[in-house]
Amino acid sequence: MSKPIQKGILGVKLGMTQIFDENDRATAVTVVQAGPCVVLQKKTGEADGYDAIQVGFQEAREKNINKPLKGIFTRADVKPVRFIKEFKVGTTDEYELGQELKVDIFKEGDLVDVTGISKGKGFAGAIKRHNFSRGAMGHGSRYHRGPGSLAAKGPARVFKGRKLPGRMGRERVTVQKLKVMKVYPEKNIILIKGALPGPKRGLISIKDSVKA
Repeated sequence: MSKPIQKGILGVKLGMTQIFDENDRATAVTVVQAGPCVVLQKKTGEADGYDAIQVGFQEAREKNINKPLKGIFTRADVKPVRFIKEFKVGTTDEYELGQELKVDIFKEGDLVDVTGISKGKGFAGAIKRHNFSRGAMGHGSRYHRGPGSLAAKGPARVFKGRKLPGRMGRERVTVQKLKVMKVYPEKNIILIKGALPGPKRGLISIKDSVKA
């Protein structure tokens, strides 16, 4: 069960750059366009068994919205949005339906957890996918980049969970305890130290670090 947070927001990854401190030391940062988001629903412990808020990000075409989602947007009195995510919070009392959440909910020095979908790498072998070691490359070895023995002799089958070649990447990845370096509220831009999962223009969620 995830730990409740105080605040969270959605954004898109724009790319990476570097900034310099007062001692001219360079720090690699990821530039994120975060928000503005709107509060669509409030979940409470009495009605739903837990406290959470649903937030929406990026306007969407109304013709692409189904009737259940239209009902949510109508109750919150907001325009249709493309992305919706739920954040578990300690209390929903400080949030209202239709409330706008901007990047200034974070400040320089905050520690955050960032979640996104990693880049897809396609079909990959066991060495690349699981960091296996290769065999000897001499002609006589007859074993170079294979996955090795696959099954026990008795069962005569491959056990479930065996590390084999397959699709690599495109998985939900969370990077924890990253530092907020700069916030530009007028541009909805936040600079976060280090690399973030996913490609450019990929959707990410930013929330308070559970390890802060």
